[in-house]
Amino acid sequence: MSLDVPDRFHRPPPLAAEAWRDPLALLLASTGEGIYGVDLDGRCVFINPAGAEMIGYAPEALLGRNMHEITHHTRADGSAYPEQECPIFNAFRQGLPCRIDSELFWRRDGSSFPVEYSSHPILDGGQVRGAVVTFVDITERRRAADALQRAKAELEERVAERTRALSTALQQVRELAARAEAVREEERTRIAREVHDELGSLLVALKMDVNWMDKRLSEQGARSAEAAEDMRGRMRCKCQNMSRLIERAVDNVGRIITDLRPSILDHQGLWAALEWQAQEFVASAELLLDWRMNVDEALELPEPVAMAVFRIFQEMLSNVGRHARASQLRIAIGTEDGELSLEVQDDGVGAPAQAFEASDAWGVMGMRERARHFGGVVHIASTPGQGTTMRLRLALPSGAAS
Repeated sequence: MSLDVPDRFHRPPPLAAEAWRDPLALLLASTGEGIYGVDLDGRCVFINPAGAEMIGYAPEALLGRNMHEITHHTRADGSAYPEQECPIFNAFRQGLPCRIDSELFWRRDGSSFPVEYSSHPILDGGQVRGAVVTFVDITERRRAADALQRAKAELEERVAERTRALSTALQQVRELAARAEAVREEERTRIAREVHDELGSLLVALKMDVNWMDKRLSEQGARSAEAAEDMRGRMRCKCQNMSRLIERAVDNVGRIITDLRPSILDHQGLWAALEWQAQEFVASAELLLDWRMNVDEALELPEPVAMAVFRIFQEMLSNVGRHARASQLRIAIGTEDGELSLEVQDDGVGAPAQAFEASDAWGVMGMRERARHFGGVVHIASTPGQGTTMRLRLALPSGAAS
């Protein structure tokens, strides 16, 4: 059985022997690199088409001409490049090879290109007869290297910026932690002082009254009926005074407990605690209050989140009391699209934006850290003479019940 195979699938005929008679010419013509040969005087003996095209000449126009004067006459900075300083010529005249990738070759039209070239001496019977020079245009390689260097420099700058930012943030966290510890110590000192000065004095007074009562009761049997009746009246007065001291002690204990953790937060929830805190604040600061709360009272936040919101609200009010010198206060609390919004706005003196970014703005830093811990954010907008608006935005936890 025979197959009719189309002619186009037949093997091409072998090359004629004449085509291989000059393999060196074939090699020079097929390579993309520039290759030329020079004699001891630097005159061109041969050059391949790719090399001649790179420098803008026809190959035959270069034969017999000094290649240094054509391609290597000027440095990158524009200064003259004497032949006696040329690495190509110096190397092969000493019988040494060289490889350079930091110089330029010049074209016929006066333009230049970065080049990588190598020179290898041609030896004949131990004598140097000339050299073969190979060169390649490395413009794209240089561009890629420059782009890589720029990218590396940009990356290093970004890393340095991030490092500085992290260092600054770490320093702020350390300072905030130190400030928080100082505040805790101040709070402990204040509570200890109140317990000592107020509760301590009340307890001492009660102890003295009890001792007085004990002494008078032990003497009661020796008194006459009239004196005993008079003493009973005095002891009733003393008991009433002791009752008042106990009431004051109870009030002081309740106030200290409320300062530490308002009981209303546990008994009536966050929303009632926020309104109670606002009313307490405006009453003590003598401010007009515009209270707006649009929250489902059945909505319950996890205890840590509720405490964070309450403490942030307390700090907002504290800032108003310390700095604002306001006459009116607007408070708006609401939920929308799964997010809690709590806004405190005053009509006080305001402050420049940098005041809220200062390294010693501990209250603001504390609010932001509390909010950030639960995925929230505190925004502050203020203009001198136009009041301040502080806003907490916090995503409601998925487990919040309503």
